[in-house]
Amino acid sequence: MSHISAKLLLYLSACILLFQCAAHASDNWHVSATPAVIATDFPFTNGNVHLAGTLYLPVSGEHLPAVVALHAALVSARDAALYRHLREALPAMGIAVLLYDRRGSGGSSGDLGTSDYDALASDAVAGQRALATVPRIDHRKIGFWGLSQGGWLALLAASSSPNAAFAVVVSAPLVSPEKQMQFATANLLMVRGYPESAVKNMLDARKAWADYMHGNTSREAAAAALRQVETQPWFDLAFLPKASELPTRPENNRWRREMDTDPLVAIRKIKVPLLFLYGGADPWVPVAQSVDQLRILAAERPRITYAVVPDASHEMMFRTQEKMEYDAASLSQGYPQSPEYFMVMASWLTRVAVLSESGIW
Repeated sequence: MSHISAKLLLYLSACILLFQCAAHASDNWHVSATPAVIATDFPFTNGNVHLAGTLYLPVSGEHLPAVVALHAALVSARDAALYRHLREALPAMGIAVLLYDRRGSGGSSGDLGTSDYDALASDAVAGQRALATVPRIDHRKIGFWGLSQGGWLALLAASSSPNAAFAVVVSAPLVSPEKQMQFATANLLMVRGYPESAVKNMLDARKAWADYMHGNTSREAAAAALRQVETQPWFDLAFLPKASELPTRPENNRWRREMDTDPLVAIRKIKVPLLFLYGGADPWVPVAQSVDQLRILAAERPRITYAVVPDASHEMMFRTQEKMEYDAASLSQGYPQSPEYFMVMASWLTRVAVLSESGIW
């Protein structure tokens, strides 16, 4: 054995010994968390779609309320960091949580590309029905939670389910998806340093595309508008199709069916308690406009509660510099950090679900 090899072997042996000592030392102060959470596989079906889920329960307790979580648009996996606070904190409060892979993702079957908002909401309602058969869960106290697009879906699920007990809606705008995307993409270009002229060009192209999708202009006119901006360095930030990608029959297009969705229609159908939470520093959602709508709705419907969390982002995070990142790595790591978000939601759920005998507050 060479002198260098001997020294290397000695160094590696010392590192292993240090790691072992550190592990043994940490055993002196590391203890199991309480209250513990029971996690069990919980598959369920919606028609011919098989959904892979996990049910999180507190170790003890009967007649438990439960929450079915719906997915943000780009966060489809049940084990994403975004949903960690639900599976850890809510069972500690005595609330069961069902997380599942969105259809077409992870262990779930189905095709997301051919599924509209109603289909995604119906998956959550199917999860609610499955939870109602669990002996430890009170079937009268099952509600929905969703963030961003998931908030829209939580409203649809609560409006279509005859047995929903409540819904928590986080960072979901009370405008149509198209108006929300106009707001978000304008902010996205400005955050990335593009001038107002670029924002105007992007919004003009977006209007031409929307007009075509609504049947208000020709395909040729929309294609011409898109070709003018396709080579711009900001085009990939605009969430626009290329001219060659324009559908020939927009009336059959999924986005055409969704772009004018009015969340207020679902809200007006819902009789159960609703909690709306927004971040005060959210560039993706027109929070001020959404709160204006809620002031009107809350005056008509006393079961509507809403709050704006100071300085919180779209994901209820505190960002030192907002870059509006939406790549897979950033989305997989983002999760709520705001204590006020946790406290407001926990207090409301305690009153509405945990302490309520019937689940109807």
